[in-house]
Amino acid sequence: MSAPEMERAQPHASNDSSPPKKKAGGARPLILRLHFYAGILVGPFILIAALSGGLYAVAPTIEKFVYSDYLQTDSTGQLASLNDQIRSAQQYRPDLTVSAIRPSPAAGETTRVLFTDPSLGESERLAVFVDPVLAQPVGELTVYGSSGSLPVRTWISQLHRNLHLGEPGRLYSELAASWMWVVALGGVYLWFRRYRTSRNARLLTLDRTSAGRNRTLNWHGVVGIWIAVALVFLSATGLTWSTYAGENVSNMRTALSWTTPSVVKTLGGAPAQPSGGHDGHDMAPIATGTLTDTNVGRVDAVLGIARYHGITGPVEVSIPADAHTAFTVAQTRQPWVMSNNTIAIDGATQKVTDELWFADWPIAAKLSAWGIQLHMGLLFGLANQIALAALAVALASIVIRGYIMWWRRRPIRGSEWAVGRAPTRGGIRKLSPISVVALIACTALIGWFVPLLGISLIAFLLIDLSVAALRRRATT
Repeated sequence: MSAPEMERAQPHASNDSSPPKKKAGGARPLILRLHFYAGILVGPFILIAALSGGLYAVAPTIEKFVYSDYLQTDSTGQLASLNDQIRSAQQYRPDLTVSAIRPSPAAGETTRVLFTDPSLGESERLAVFVDPVLAQPVGELTVYGSSGSLPVRTWISQLHRNLHLGEPGRLYSELAASWMWVVALGGVYLWFRRYRTSRNARLLTLDRTSAGRNRTLNWHGVVGIWIAVALVFLSATGLTWSTYAGENVSNMRTALSWTTPSVVKTLGGAPAQPSGGHDGHDMAPIATGTLTDTNVGRVDAVLGIARYHGITGPVEVSIPADAHTAFTVAQTRQPWVMSNNTIAIDGATQKVTDELWFADWPIAAKLSAWGIQLHMGLLFGLANQIALAALAVALASIVIRGYIMWWRRRPIRGSEWAVGRAPTRGGIRKLSPISVVALIACTALIGWFVPLLGISLIAFLLIDLSVAALRRRATT
């Protein structure tokens, strides 16, 4: 939230004759100034992230309508074997190597046969959609990541992640995620202090009797209070995907043994590398080569063994390209499914070589998986998507109203400044020496762990000092 009005706004008229509450002091001037600069300068990044994120939240529902011809089929009757479905897809794309299959999860839904395509980007595969009854292809699309995003959702995802500018564009989303939790917590502090120190101030409800600047401030603060926890959550989970802070998060998880475990795929007991747990980044590279007829013919038996051992629901069966790698059958992410289990099977001996049950994951890995799926709108299906879309609208309204307050704060006449002035500086001088030392230490630690936050914070400081120097020169 950006709240320069909190320094100057006055409560609306009231007949309440009770004495005003004691004025707040302490860290408020410093937090108010930081909140102002963060809101004004980082607000555009947060606004773009909010709008693109809200669009991405509903993308899973959008793609069901856009690609209904690929995802749905009217055929009824006995399902063809997975072997026949794969063979049909191979005839459709004989130039590519099959890497996996996602059998039809329910009646009326198609099977996805997944191919490794060297012409595609990282974490992308080509999916041939097959009618599971007729064993006939109905079309092909590029899919992205472990969630199997189709092109529309992938395009929206890249818009949210990097504005389709590649790695440089990811700096925008990392900057937004780095500051959002700071702005949110600062806004909560300021709004709560206003509630404690201003007569008739409201904390959680809109004051519909207020008007003008006070009404804008009231909306800005109340909506911010209601969504603050969600904003901190989105900021924290968003940083795990970022370039610089994300690397620090990954290193911390590795050091604390919080990484997402994975099954051993190599036959003979070679250890597997832990995965990061992010959409599109937890997929091990798939070996290329000629897939033998024998391996294709084993898919039905492998899936039957996995079902017998408790791997239920929609799954993806990874098909090995050589004799030294096991088949893996993994439950795919589905709404309202809190766990995803995986099993590895030796196709030649039909023996289970490794199992990975979600119940055995470290608690931190579980929380990370749930948080990522919740952030993506996948954990609770349509309800999750609606909640995220509503959150995006609320966040956008807060940013816009923050700018409205800034505009209304501007001097009307008698000044060369055409925009609202920042709140009064000098907040640090009002802190005790111990508080200043603690502030510097915390800022340095957070700035190291979240580099873009630290760099931009220094930039804000330099801007503030430059503006102060120019104003002093203008008055001398």
